[in-house]
Amino acid sequence: MTSIDQPVKAPAGESFARLLDPARLKLIARCSIVVAPVIYLCDLLQQTRLDLTDGVHRPFGDDFINYWSGAWLALHERAKGVYDFDAFHLFETSVVGSHIDPYHYSYPPVLLLLTAPLALIPYVPALGVWLAATWYAFYRALKAASGEGALLLSLATPALFVNAVGGQNGALTAALLCGGLVLLDRRPVVAGLLFGCLVYKPHLAVILPFALVAGRRWLTVVTTGTTAVVLVAVSVTLFGMQSWLDYIHNLGILRAAILEDGTGVWHRMVSMFVFARRLGADVQTAYAVQAVFAVVAAIVVARSWWRDDAAPVRNALVVMGTCLITPYLQDYDLVMSAFVAVWLKQAGERHVSVSPTMIAAGMAAIMLAPFFAAPLAKATGLVWATPVLVAVFALLVALMLAPPKHTVQT
Repeated sequence: MTSIDQPVKAPAGESFARLLDPARLKLIARCSIVVAPVIYLCDLLQQTRLDLTDGVHRPFGDDFINYWSGAWLALHERAKGVYDFDAFHLFETSVVGSHIDPYHYSYPPVLLLLTAPLALIPYVPALGVWLAATWYAFYRALKAASGEGALLLSLATPALFVNAVGGQNGALTAALLCGGLVLLDRRPVVAGLLFGCLVYKPHLAVILPFALVAGRRWLTVVTTGTTAVVLVAVSVTLFGMQSWLDYIHNLGILRAAILEDGTGVWHRMVSMFVFARRLGADVQTAYAVQAVFAVVAAIVVARSWWRDDAAPVRNALVVMGTCLITPYLQDYDLVMSAFVAVWLKQAGERHVSVSPTMIAAGMAAIMLAPFFAAPLAKATGLVWATPVLVAVFALLVALMLAPPKHTVQT
């Protein structure tokens, strides 16, 4: 029997719900918006120790050196040098200094088109333009998905910080993929234009055909395909077919070095393939594991879109299915996790049979996973973010199968 003076311990679910109280989360988000830029600027300053490098291996802006260098070479009719590892490294050292690792351009020539305006701006301010422009695109897409609170969420998304430190394209990819999903029902042609631009990063668009065809979104299918073909054709016209052949040749080299071996970079990877490799699987077994999850993801996404499930569920399944279908997935790619959190919240409001605590846990997990992915991987030698992706996908499957709110007996 409990004494009248003894405090009663709250159930775990209630404690967790209080931890995720909206007011508390807003306070944390505002604090992160203040702290994150300071940490980022300190990191940038570390990259000015010797010229525009840290004096060891990192350039100012990290991977942004690839985007700017590729755009500059293409604009000055030197696109051939983009896919020549030695020539590209030599050019990059002329921009930031010689004390950097061998960076490389791992994207198709289409990205040279999309980033061409960067070459009109000097390198250092171009980094600011790149981060601001891609964030703004991400914010506008997030606002269309969530409405109120989008500005705070877009600035406080942990993966956005990871993306900025790496000088990467995660915000752009999130804007194209998730922005297209948001606009699909209202503006199918615009959605197709956004999806078509993902030809610059095709491994993150693999699941889209399963969704669009199963959902019978024929106008968007045609627009997507046309946009992709036009971008490829223009890139061939401007940069030559050889640039595409060089890109395809380099893919095999980079796949073996970065994905299958992964020395020095594996801790940034969060795919099922790398998860299996870190558990000791050989390359063939890891690909087999990846294939199993890819097939499951494709089937689930196709089923959801064929049934025309509620937009929050089917959209979130596309994003999480993308994470499970590709063997090449890095922590900065999870900027799109902000959309998953929004859609989870919206889906949870429609399905009372799924525990609100589970919804809140899924939202917290998918948002925090990219922030802790690399540190935890380095500390333990394992990829802890991947089980989070699988768990959130499973939660979305439960939401897909659960009856909507208005059909539940009361």
